[in-house]
Amino acid sequence: MIDQIEENPTHIGHVLRASTNGFDFGTRGNVIDERHSFGSFVLAEIAGAGEACYAIGLIYAIRIADDPFVRELVMATEVKESTLKDQRHNRLVPIETLVLNVGYVYEGGAIVHSMPPRPPLSLTQVHLMPPDWVVAFVAKQDFFRMVLNAGEVPSDDLLAAAVRHAAQFQPDEQAQADYMVRCGRKVASLLTGDLKRIAHILNLMKA
Repeated sequence: MIDQIEENPTHIGHVLRASTNGFDFGTRGNVIDERHSFGSFVLAEIAGAGEACYAIGLIYAIRIADDPFVRELVMATEVKESTLKDQRHNRLVPIETLVLNVGYVYEGGAIVHSMPPRPPLSLTQVHLMPPDWVVAFVAKQDFFRMVLNAGEVPSDDLLAAAVRHAAQFQPDEQAQADYMVRCGRKVASLLTGDLKRIAHILNLMKA
């Protein structure tokens, strides 16, 4: 049974655009932190699903937008440290984070490793996936194929990062080691015949 999601501190942004393949969300530039990391699992509630249902995604890219003022600072020969601090901490530069959908989950119910039935709506809150949800989701590696076959993402690096991210939430060192072995075997079974790619992903997983 999956517990109810908390509003904070897991809220990390709002959906900008979405499809069943994935979604992009925005965050104010002065609040980006370790929660916005490549390979992290995130959730966004699916529109019109009746009971609470969330799309599960992996962060695969983070983009920091520029503007004319930023360009001026970059081109300037000398910039005061106070100006840089003001730019970083006070101006609200939008951060766009891109997410690949790898499943969906009903609150208090089943986890599905497949494309969600509908995308989240614009301005839907995006949450960092709670550790116990991550552990439950990665108990099976059925989503690996979705990541490896996704053409628009750095799939090998993304899968390895997701595995490393999920490993830290395993209950102890033995469980973590067992989990990594299962993931390695799954990668090998999915990429039979491509030994170089298998070795590359396994090395990334251990990084």
